[in-house]
Amino acid sequence: MQLSELEEKMLRIGGQNVPTRIILLIASDAFFIVLGLVLVTAARFHDRSAIHNYLGSHLALPRFALVVVVCIISLYYNDLYNHHVRRQEAFVRLVQALGVTFIALAILYFADPDLALGRGIALLAAPTILTLAVAWRWLLEASGWNAKGGERLLLVGTSSTGIILVREIISRPELDLKVIGFLDEEGRNIGQPLVNPGIIGAASDVEQIAIREGVDRVILSLAERRGRTPIGQLLRLKFEGIGVEDAESLYESICGRIMLENLSPSWLILSDGFRKPNWLLLAKRVVDLAVSLLALLLLWPIFALVALTILVETGRPILFRQERTGMKGRSFEILKFRSMRQNAEANGPVWAATGDNRITAVGAFLRKYRLDELPQLFNVLRGEMSLVGPRPERPFFCELLAEKIPFYNLRHYVRPGITGWAQVKYQYSASVEETKAKLEHDLFYVKHFSLKLDLAIIFETAKVMLNGHGSK
Repeated sequence: MQLSELEEKMLRIGGQNVPTRIILLIASDAFFIVLGLVLVTAARFHDRSAIHNYLGSHLALPRFALVVVVCIISLYYNDLYNHHVRRQEAFVRLVQALGVTFIALAILYFADPDLALGRGIALLAAPTILTLAVAWRWLLEASGWNAKGGERLLLVGTSSTGIILVREIISRPELDLKVIGFLDEEGRNIGQPLVNPGIIGAASDVEQIAIREGVDRVILSLAERRGRTPIGQLLRLKFEGIGVEDAESLYESICGRIMLENLSPSWLILSDGFRKPNWLLLAKRVVDLAVSLLALLLLWPIFALVALTILVETGRPILFRQERTGMKGRSFEILKFRSMRQNAEANGPVWAATGDNRITAVGAFLRKYRLDELPQLFNVLRGEMSLVGPRPERPFFCELLAEKIPFYNLRHYVRPGITGWAQVKYQYSASVEETKAKLEHDLFYVKHFSLKLDLAIIFETAKVMLNGHGSK
């Protein structure tokens, strides 16, 4: 993928771009939290020398930093960096986030009293920070800073890939992208609507139209490129400073998934990514072992409580064991807390679906908050799984899906995970089409795998578990 102005304006997590608006919003939240603390300190002490002594203390920086970190994390887990949240809902979430922050800080202050802000400051800080945060977000919204129409794109070709891409761009106004229109390969359907807008010219006139419309980037979405790509014009545009990129790469960048539509073996062979150095694989394994051991030590009370509730509701067995396909197609026995009634698959393997009557009351709760997956920490210790990776599927379904979905078996080139990119970005799959969508996320992970991406997935997984989102 060519380096573009969009990529320069956006931070990258793994291979996916994070809009600049989120980075700026986090930075502004941190600023207003500190500002609120300073204002409250001034109001609390009145005397200039007392204020100077408090702010000049060697504990002032760690005290303020702790509040900022805890508050930002709470805002993140309350979806306040999600542009889909409405204004009225955002206010409620802000109140919730600050309430959680207050409780978390109280616990931390009990553990280390030296980190406490001091009597009266914490109580005054909460409404002050809330007022500043609400006022700032409403001001941003009123100013239209998130309005669509920043970078201007022109699509050369009318393939289904380009149409899907434009629909994604329209649904993501936070990307600040505006599609000027499509250029038809043959130049026969000018004026015909496709998505919004439609066809505004012919591919053979790309240079003239791009300059006339003030385009920032040209996106190639030709159904057939051989003999139809205006190479000379695209080269001249590129040397004029206009970016040229293919639709598949832009889709991958903004959606966090690799489009299976028209995906070819040659693209997979020539594409960057997929091959990872041995040191990175070793580092991932070390992290898996360390985190799994620590989690088992900390979570044993939850293990005991879950086991007791399953035993009381439906009796034994507590654990559910099932054959799954792992790395390089090797089979292993996965461990889960049982969430279905006994003999749930007496009539053969069946995908779990919404309203599945095989799921028990306790099982529904475990699935909603992903607690049924916790015993897989033992699978991680045995080297059969990783903390992060594509979810392992049953051999029966793997054979079925490999026949129906191209490149399905590529997901087996890494260890399967307790959680994964598809789990935090999609939902449980209950059909071939849904599994195809999950595979697009899995291939993105296999291509862009890094410890940084793993960390982002773990943070997102924690949010899913706390909110009970993303599960059927």
